[in-house]
Amino acid sequence: MASREKGYMMKRRQFLTLSTLAGLSTSLSAKTMPSHTGLVLDERFIDHHISPAHPESPARYQAITEKLLEYDLLSKLTVLAAKNDVEPWIELVHSKEHIDSIKQNDTKNHQHALLATGAVLAAVDAVCRGQLKNAFCASRPPGHHALNTGKEEGFCYYNHVAIAARYAQQQYSLDRVLIVDWDYHHGNGTEWAFYSDPSVLYFSTHDTFAYPGTGFPERRGEGAGEGFNINVHLGCGATDADMMDAFEQELLPAVETFKPDLIIISAGFDSRQDDLLGCHDITDQGFALLTDMVKKIADKHCGGKLISLLEGGYNIQGNASAVISHLSELMRS
Repeated sequence: MASREKGYMMKRRQFLTLSTLAGLSTSLSAKTMPSHTGLVLDERFIDHHISPAHPESPARYQAITEKLLEYDLLSKLTVLAAKNDVEPWIELVHSKEHIDSIKQNDTKNHQHALLATGAVLAAVDAVCRGQLKNAFCASRPPGHHALNTGKEEGFCYYNHVAIAARYAQQQYSLDRVLIVDWDYHHGNGTEWAFYSDPSVLYFSTHDTFAYPGTGFPERRGEGAGEGFNINVHLGCGATDADMMDAFEQELLPAVETFKPDLIIISAGFDSRQDDLLGCHDITDQGFALLTDMVKKIADKHCGGKLISLLEGGYNIQGNASAVISHLSELMRS
């Protein structure tokens, strides 16, 4: 066994021991719920790796779990298990041909992507049933680049936020879902999924000239969906103030008209300063401010119903630090 693989297995064994001690089997009930915020964890997320030295590595998840223990957050959160048997729900967004191609040509990563989809659907269930106010999914692989091409796109296989939006609409009869995406890279898969759909407002801040080279501001949606796709270009060096200004000037006026029933965040922390694959300069405090702003939107329009899930973020320790900042803000009353 290669040294890298041995390292992954040692880390997994360490995580399993820590998760047992931390009591990660917290159940959802009125009596046992320690927090209004949920967290989806699963040791199987550490098994996913596309190739050696790939930036979307198991170390991302390991660092997050270590930070959760360091800041003693696990006992203050309601830990959720990923939902099983989610493949039928994936078909709400992706074609059978796409799913079959991933399944046949990339079997292990298909299973990992199913798990990540199951994470966000579990969060939807808990929040939409009123068991929790909000939830964060520390899941991987990410999803917002996934299209119907039959292959991985930008480290993504299935578009978890898009599937979650459709699932929430179908299972809980929600009319309008807001998706907020602050990843450094444009979520071209999410834009594709809802470009002509007025029931989903997609708001994305990103560097238009980075991968995948999409997300130009003039792309506002088409047909009935015109005006429901909002792209904001932020170039290299974009600061907390730049990001906050984009949210205040573009997102806040849109939601006053849209009035979402649920909010889902594509929480990509590659827009954080010093990321390996991004050149924005957003700080951990900046992510706390953004989280607070989106929480206030949720409180005003949809009873606080807010779900977020991990997308990008490739500075291992920086990504984990940003997650803690984001999650801590979700936990504030």
